[in-house]
Amino acid sequence: MKRKALYTRATRSRGATASAAARNRGAPQSPDPADEFELGPSLPSIAWAITKRYFARHERALLVTASVLISLGLIAGYELARSKPRVLTQTDINAAVQYTLSNTPRAPVDSARAAAIISPSAVEVESFLSPEHAAAIAAAAEAAKATTKERKAPHAARPDAAAPALPDKPLSAGAADEPQPDAIGSGVVVNESGAILTALHLITGTDRWVIVFADGSKSDATLIGSQPENDLAVLQAKTVPDELQPAILASTAGLVPGDQVVATGFPFGIGPSVTAGVVSGLRREFDDPKSHRKLTNLIQFDAAVNPGNSGGPLVDRDGEVLGIVIAILNPSDAGVFAGIGFAVPIENAASALGENPL
Repeated sequence: MKRKALYTRATRSRGATASAAARNRGAPQSPDPADEFELGPSLPSIAWAITKRYFARHERALLVTASVLISLGLIAGYELARSKPRVLTQTDINAAVQYTLSNTPRAPVDSARAAAIISPSAVEVESFLSPEHAAAIAAAAEAAKATTKERKAPHAARPDAAAPALPDKPLSAGAADEPQPDAIGSGVVVNESGAILTALHLITGTDRWVIVFADGSKSDATLIGSQPENDLAVLQAKTVPDELQPAILASTAGLVPGDQVVATGFPFGIGPSVTAGVVSGLRREFDDPKSHRKLTNLIQFDAAVNPGNSGGPLVDRDGEVLGIVIAILNPSDAGVFAGIGFAVPIENAASALGENPL
């Protein structure tokens, strides 16, 4: 039985036929890709496919990790790029301080400025007791001593029981023929006519008062007003210097503890002397053991004042008068500054002057 021929569906090119013919003839042949065995995928292709599948499966975690690593790299790069601060030496510090001192204008010290402003207005008040008045006081004292058997306290035995708490006689004596004041205190000129605010206890028990102005000139004075409840007195100078400079008065409405103050006066007759401190209290009370008066609404301060400062001005940093110094507090009988002074607010001088000074 005759067998049918079988044919493949693949078409054979003429080149392939020629190659087969050449092989049959034993001729050299060129490699033909079509004749090679078909190989599977290459290794790079396999690696890339695996990588793509891995990235697709862990895409979110890989993105977060990459962001963190990039951020850490940027921070590390910034720290490395940033220059380290230079360590300062003592020489550098000294040079900086010297430069600041050399190039910064120095403002005047507040206390020095205040003292310079109030100085032309501060005066010394000398109190004298005439012989006639002294004899009368001595006679009255002897009569009182004879009519009582009660033992007097040491301070009450003095003829001037209301003698000032702060004034004192000067340390240095004047000329031999010049009468010495029985008490010395301070005051402040408050208007151009020569009215002077001072402490009432300074002039109590005396009958003649002399004002020594900032330029050294002197003038007798008369008492034109008083305010016993505030221990204030107003003296009027009979003659005043041509260039008299009255003080500027300041309200104490905004005064608070800690504010800087300056006291100007003639402690122990030495002056004008300046001390500085702060307000240490407001609305204080003080019982004067000599005048037996209770003073209220006082300014407490710690600027050093002593006998002779009484009646002098207490001023702020601008040299404006806040009050009149009237007393010191000392638990002992020494009668000298122990850290606490008192001043009457300048507003209380309104009725003593006859008008509001502010």
